[in-house]
Amino acid sequence: MEMIIVEAAPRSDRGKNAARRTRVSGHTPAVIYGGKGEAEALALNTKQVTAILRSASGHNTIFKVKLASGEQPAMVRDWQVDPVKGHLLHVDLMRVSMDVRMRVKVPVHTFGEPQGVKLQGGIFEMVTREVEIECLPGEIPTEFRVDVTELMIGKHLRASDLPLDPEKMKLVSDPQRVIAHVVALRVEEEKPAEAVAEAAATPAEPEVIKKGKKETEEGEEGEGEAAPAEKKK
Repeated sequence: MEMIIVEAAPRSDRGKNAARRTRVSGHTPAVIYGGKGEAEALALNTKQVTAILRSASGHNTIFKVKLASGEQPAMVRDWQVDPVKGHLLHVDLMRVSMDVRMRVKVPVHTFGEPQGVKLQGGIFEMVTREVEIECLPGEIPTEFRVDVTELMIGKHLRASDLPLDPEKMKLVSDPQRVIAHVVALRVEEEKPAEAVAEAAATPAEPEVIKKGKKETEEGEEGEGEAAPAEKKK
């Protein structure tokens, strides 16, 4: 299978205005780095890069960046999108050596209806949606698909259960990391209607103000002490 080719050109102008002009012309500001070469500012064909990011392999796609000086394998390392209009603002590319292993994150997708949901009334939860592996660039899988039909309540699908070929790739993520599981539905215990009505009808007991009582007692004691003082006169 032939690699996708993305047309690019060196970019010398910097700044917001220069980047805006680049986007208006149908290109996206980018930078390519890694490998034995130095970092280089580029202008990429926006349609071609967008098509790669929307493909099944997404940012894990290996493609060739076509420059006047030649072609070089690369992949998207990072990208920025306008939050309002949704178009690309900037793309980071990384040079790729086809004979050197690299670490990438691969999405995990499940299929099938878990028995724990169908028969036991549980809830299926997807905990981790991607795992990190190490492999050659030409052997990066598009995704990991796992059948969860036999998953019962209390059972977990872990990273170690994924269908990895040990001869081609190595699992970097924690093997015990939970990918998905089925949990029991929690139902809050409801109080009987009679108990709720009785609690609402019972009046609250008035609060006893002990401070006032103490002050009254002190006042009576004061009057009792004042009486003998009058006799001295």
